Amino acid sequence: MLMAHPAVLRKLVDEYEALQAVHAERGNEEPRGRMAEVACALCTSTGTSDVDAALIAARHKLPGAQVRDDSLLGR
Repeated sequence: MLMAHPAVLRKLVDEYEALQAVHAERGNEEPRGRMAEVACALCTSTGTSDVDAALIAARHKLPGAQVRDDSLLGR
């Protein structure tokens, strides 16, 4: 499977996290559409089917990533 370049993954992760923060801060639905687009791009770029798995996969591919036990996310 092809994997996106780490710079692309970094941009997608940063954008998704920023949109999450805006959504949490404002409590409205405004950023949800863009969040869905970025989530789709993350899933496609990492070969995953949900945004949580995509974020984990993307973070593991970034420079300086340290392997962590993400097994609790699957429960």
